[in-house]
Amino acid sequence: MLLWAGWILIALGIAALPLDRRIAHFFYDHISQANHRWLNGVTHAAKAGHWLGAAILALVAAAVARQLDLHDPKLDMLANYSLAFIASLTVGSAVLHMIKLLLGRRRPRDDMEMGLYGFVPFAFNTNLNSFPSGHALTIFCVGVIFTCVWPMLWPLWFGVAAFLAGVRALLTAHFLSDVLIGSGIGLITARILLALGFPGFAPTWF
Repeated sequence: MLLWAGWILIALGIAALPLDRRIAHFFYDHISQANHRWLNGVTHAAKAGHWLGAAILALVAAAVARQLDLHDPKLDMLANYSLAFIASLTVGSAVLHMIKLLLGRRRPRDDMEMGLYGFVPFAFNTNLNSFPSGHALTIFCVGVIFTCVWPMLWPLWFGVAAFLAGVRALLTAHFLSDVLIGSGIGLITARILLALGFPGFAPTWF
């Protein structure tokens, strides 16, 4: 299911490309400064560094518990899901940054502030890094892992992931297609890594 969902998000992202500029200008013109400040605070919840740090802390806690002969199945589960997240984020980020470097898309703010818009393929310029969204990829990887741990709450996890990913477009930090495709890459890589490296850790409907 998640593979299909990921490919659908990528297809929607490709379909959104011709509309990106119009949608970004709409958000830029209609979101108030107060809402922009609130959204700017919320968006940090999707940063990779925060979740990566939490996963590393979980691994350290599990390792310390083993050294102290505290054998708790929950700690082992925490360590395994943390490893699954780190693997998913690592592979997904490698794919994402390769696309960023190869396609080189300007961010919406370049269009709003300087009138510069579009892709600059093969420029290999790290400042041309709008496409796809790393925040969207990260938070969808988190959503996948949380769904493995608490599968009955999957609408909540993916709802929160969709909201936090969408905030990137609302802030005009990314175009809508950047967000959709980043989200799709996150779903696909997390699903594949779980199936290959951590069999039995995901619900059967994954």
